[in-house]
Amino acid sequence: MPSVKRVREDHEDEVDSNIFGGHESARSQLTEPLVYQGTLDRFKHQDLTPAIGREYEGLQVTDLLKWGDEMIRDLAVTISERGVVFLRDQDVTPTQMKDLMLRITELSGSPSSSGLHVHPLTEEGSELGDQISVISSSKQAKGGGLTHQQSDASRLASAGWHTDISFEPVPSDYAMLKIHTLPPTGGDTLWASGYEIYNRLSPAMQEFLQTLTATHDASFFHDEARRLGNPIRSGIRGNPLNQGTTLKATHPVVRTNPVTHKKSLYVNKAFTKRLHPLSFDESSLLLPYLTSLVPNSHDAHVRFKWRANDLAIWDNRCTWHCATYDYGGEARTGDRVCSLGEAPFLRRGE
Repeated sequence: MPSVKRVREDHEDEVDSNIFGGHESARSQLTEPLVYQGTLDRFKHQDLTPAIGREYEGLQVTDLLKWGDEMIRDLAVTISERGVVFLRDQDVTPTQMKDLMLRITELSGSPSSSGLHVHPLTEEGSELGDQISVISSSKQAKGGGLTHQQSDASRLASAGWHTDISFEPVPSDYAMLKIHTLPPTGGDTLWASGYEIYNRLSPAMQEFLQTLTATHDASFFHDEARRLGNPIRSGIRGNPLNQGTTLKATHPVVRTNPVTHKKSLYVNKAFTKRLHPLSFDESSLLLPYLTSLVPNSHDAHVRFKWRANDLAIWDNRCTWHCATYDYGGEARTGDRVCSLGEAPFLRRGE
């Protein structure tokens, strides 16, 4: 099995430094893809669609934390290959979630400068700690979340499709969510495969998109912070490159996942605002087409119906996700933790 190795100097010519962004301190430690070793095969599992999603039965986070690194590395490879993995009925604390998240990201080659993300809207002194984001229907009712329920923004459910924290210079590699409080029905979450959608593009379009970068912008979080009564967290948010109040970053439109070496489209409707070096008019025409591929490609989706204490782990480098706000005033609450990976890069020629 390939070991986790730091990028060699002679590897630099394989990565376009302009597309990479020049963040030397935020490079993946992998020089080749990781290979699944079969340690999870003994657990009952099923792929939920041909393109995306795998569900395990009987695999507990608490057991994974006691077992060896090889199983956690295999879990990371599975998540990166399948996009999202679901673990049913987990008896796990937020602290144990953070512990597993750190081991997943470290064993899959994240740079040493990256840790767990602190969301800009996380309240200081939160009971669960800075690195846990509480996903809450009560916050949504105050106008929080990507659908901006108290604004004149779109009410279409598809407005919520996103990949986590792409507005940071060093965004999330993996994310984990446990839902512990659910309405009687509703509140499903959908994921879409970035690999699948990218692979359906024509070779000419793929080649063109590889020449572009995009600005990701979450400035609207400032308005949300005022509504919630919390200041934006301007200190280091899990990586020294992620700090300040700008909440804006530029990334390649097509990125390589270092765990699989597969390419994924990396724009999303929630955060991506501008394509470069296109003109404003060209960007305004092309970007809506690219973001429309996500909700329109339902054969690249998986829809998960939560049960209490289920847990999902996904790779933000190759998926989008969208919650379904169809449960009215019913309570829906969970805990989320995101790890930070490498600065997005495109590896050409593969």
